[in-house]
Amino acid sequence: MLDVVIIGAGVSGAFIARKLARYELKIALFERETDVGNVTSNANSAIVHSGYDPVPHTLKALLNVRGNAMFDTIADELDVHFNRCGSLTVAVSDEQMSMLNDLVKRSEENGVPVKLLTAEEVIKMEPHINKEVKGALLAPTAGVIDPFNLVVHCVENAVDNGVELHLSEPVIDIKDNGDYFVIKTNKGEYQSKVVINAAGLYSDKIASMIEDIDWKLIPRKGEYFVLDHYDVGLVNHTIFPLPSAKGKGVLVSMTSSNNYIVGPSSEPIDDVEDFATDSYTLGEIRRQATELVPDIPFNQVIRVFSGIRPTPTTHDFIIQPAKSNKRFINVAGIESPGLVSSPAIAEYVFENYVSKLFDLVEKKNFNPRVKKYHRLNDMTLEERNAMIKENPEYGKIICNCETVSLGEIKELFTRSVPPTTVKGVKRRCRAGFGKCQGGFCSPLVTLILAKHYGVSPLDIKWDKEASNILKEEVKKI
Repeated sequence: MLDVVIIGAGVSGAFIARKLARYELKIALFERETDVGNVTSNANSAIVHSGYDPVPHTLKALLNVRGNAMFDTIADELDVHFNRCGSLTVAVSDEQMSMLNDLVKRSEENGVPVKLLTAEEVIKMEPHINKEVKGALLAPTAGVIDPFNLVVHCVENAVDNGVELHLSEPVIDIKDNGDYFVIKTNKGEYQSKVVINAAGLYSDKIASMIEDIDWKLIPRKGEYFVLDHYDVGLVNHTIFPLPSAKGKGVLVSMTSSNNYIVGPSSEPIDDVEDFATDSYTLGEIRRQATELVPDIPFNQVIRVFSGIRPTPTTHDFIIQPAKSNKRFINVAGIESPGLVSSPAIAEYVFENYVSKLFDLVEKKNFNPRVKKYHRLNDMTLEERNAMIKENPEYGKIICNCETVSLGEIKELFTRSVPPTTVKGVKRRCRAGFGKCQGGFCSPLVTLILAKHYGVSPLDIKWDKEASNILKEEVKKI
């Protein structure tokens, strides 16, 4: 009998698992994908929002602001790249300036520090901004983070502290037996006293397994451009337009890895597996982005991608027990600002619900830190040379675009949540994220994975179950 089953290893499920791992509980974390953080948490703007925008007194407002304040400690403990670069919400007309004044009032209600800037101040901070700018709202607490390793390292820390991780194991049925639940997956059945539904785009389907629900999720697709880290200073902050009913709008931002990201669109779709991009939507993103920053070098684009967010019909996060059983807790509709809110969501779930269901004992040996990662790009030349002298595999470069070594990739296999796919390696150490998008390093990564797991390269997958990279051998080597 498990104490807690968490369904979904996206950023919300990851932080809930880590929070509960502090206590003497038997916890299992189930994920339908081959890796953690592999869907909505994998494809987003990676912004740690300040919290000025959400409607005051909503869960979005409360948990955004609280989550934002937690990120310096989280990034340190989980060894994740984080840059509190600040954001600018830009007005390019007199009418929009009045809207900025309204946002100042909302910021005050939400308890978020902001400053209203003149056009001259904005241009001084951002030389590439549209010269017709009238002013901007500076939110200095906003930032950018590595969303991939945020989730991976969070789950790793939870597993290091005793949480069981079940990958490629979707939940297909749940039966409520009153004092406990029977959870059926594609691999077996489990019993648990408490179930936490953090299944992202599928959380409405999971919730409906035990009762009729009065809310729905609308999948909303956002498409993006990614630019190479060709130069410093295209933008120095995350640049937003004025928010609208569709969301925060098309942004232009640096990333935690010194690339630039432009997007997203925001359109409802029917299929939660539809991650396609299209030229019309990308053209609209380009048009809107150049209204903010006219000279974006789109000849430096190295990738386009899309992500899907679960937009709730309640217009707020859904964090509450099921009506039929308080031991089934829904954590659903976690769209923007879900990434920044995630540690506060975990805190909220624990304090308001889980802590009231158990007589909890805190673990004496809980460790909130992951073991530090060795990253060549974070080292001085002297540190690199010392590392290579100690282990020559750190001097063998596998990914030239992002300067990722064999030693760094092999180190991933020593972790409690190691990669099993080419995409899993890419997300953890950036091998394949550069200008050639894995054209040169992916074959090497495939061979490294095959050798480590003792399988044929034909068995190595890009990502999902049916995504084998190689079809057959053409000759023996």
